[in-house]
Amino acid sequence: MYKRLLLLFVLFTLVSGLAAAEEPWWFTLERGKQHFRSGFYGDALIAFEAARRARIAHFTRLEREFIRYLSDPYVRRFGDTLEFIEWHVNDRNITEIAAVLAELYHRVPRASLNGSVRRALEELDRLKRYPEAEFWIGETFRAEGELSMALRHYERALADRDLLKTPGFDVEILYRITNIHRTRGEYPQMERRAREILEGTGPNGEPRDRLWTAGNMRAAMVRFLENEGVNGFLAMYRHDNMVTERTHRLLGFFYQSSNRIVAIEHLMFAFLIQNTVLINEIIHRDFDFIFTTLEALQAVVNTRPELVAFKEEVEYYRTIYYLATVLHATGRTRPSAQLWSFLAGSRDACIWGERARRSSVPVTGRP
Repeated sequence: MYKRLLLLFVLFTLVSGLAAAEEPWWFTLERGKQHFRSGFYGDALIAFEAARRARIAHFTRLEREFIRYLSDPYVRRFGDTLEFIEWHVNDRNITEIAAVLAELYHRVPRASLNGSVRRALEELDRLKRYPEAEFWIGETFRAEGELSMALRHYERALADRDLLKTPGFDVEILYRITNIHRTRGEYPQMERRAREILEGTGPNGEPRDRLWTAGNMRAAMVRFLENEGVNGFLAMYRHDNMVTERTHRLLGFFYQSSNRIVAIEHLMFAFLIQNTVLINEIIHRDFDFIFTTLEALQAVVNTRPELVAFKEEVEYYRTIYYLATVLHATGRTRPSAQLWSFLAGSRDACIWGERARRSSVPVTGRP
């Protein structure tokens, strides 16, 4: 399979110039996505590579035009001052260079150039990179089982995350990288990338998971869960950050399997996010809904097929079972017993309900 994909790369390279001239790179990328979703991975790979090369060719041409203009002896007297260049281009009506600057300013904040011609050239060179194409090339290799090649292209896409057209898409790239490391048993790398998802910032510069980054808050939430029980906890807290739910769940399962106490916090967050989403979705249709108990919540959830599908997607019952397990292992028997009791009484909890019935202990303390 790997040799076949490489052969496609070589064949494409021979005709890349012709392909690049036929259509813009963004159109070629969309065509590649259609091939990918139809399962035509060879055609998809050719299209994605064509899109990448077309973008390189486009910005290489703009860069050369700008350099040729800057090489004029008269223009060289302007030095590194971009303002003088703009004045000269406008005064002499040099449309080719005006078009170069217009596209540059469309894609790069003008203020970030600090009025420097050198910075403008650096940005034109950087704009040759196409992280979306690198991502989709990675997707194609992943679909074909070539994880090493997929990882290489995902990493390239992530390195140029600031060029991504869709804000926040770098999280999806990080998830792909994290999952490849998990599949390959590279757990230190998996953990590092997963923590990058949790502790990084979003497009607006704010933390991706503000509640998680407040470390003292996490400890307080664990204490509240221990003292007030599951229903009191869900009545008190809300957190609907689905961007990080998968990471909390992944790390929670991983840390639980390696007997690390931090599993409590990650599984607690995954559990809270999942239930917050369920509660919010119910309130969206029924404004009078008030959370009382986990059992009452599920009675409503199970009447909504889309919410049942959501539970399956986020491994709802598995999350609850392992949260109960780590709570019990650390001496927090009251909330663990409540969770096991809930699972044991849930008809659709399947294997997790059966395990809970074997694990259950009587609930003690306040109801």
